[in-house]
Amino acid sequence: QVQLEESGGGLVQAGGSLRLSCAASGRSLYNNVIGWFRQAPGKEREFIAAITWNSGMIFYADSVKGRFTISRDSAKNTAYLQVNSLKPEDTAIYYCAGRLYPPRGTNWYLPPYDYWGQGTQVTVSS
Repeated sequence: QVQLEESGGGLVQAGGSLRLSCAASGRSLYNNVIGWFRQAPGKEREFIAAITWNSGMIFYADSVKGRFTISRDSAKNTAYLQVNSLKPEDTAIYYCAGRLYPPRGTNWYLPPYDYWGQGTQVTVSS
């Protein structure tokens, strides 16, 4: 069983940056995918980005390309989401989640994800 814990959220002015962390414990993330999602008040949860733990293959949602960067540190069993040029509409709870890499590899970044962190709040002021 893998436990995920996000950190790094906070209050930031528009145009600012944050680095969100997703620390995993319980077992190795070998052969897993880690994804980042966010949910704004009154809106559905939105996929942001995902990374494969073994090879570091990455996929981004179009809405965050060029502003957000996903990465991982295998030695620390931690994934990261660097969020730059923040806008008020980026205000949300940010979650990381994990799943096994699918056997065929097709659409490997898509839900469903099997285990989730508790989320970290990001608030962007205008």
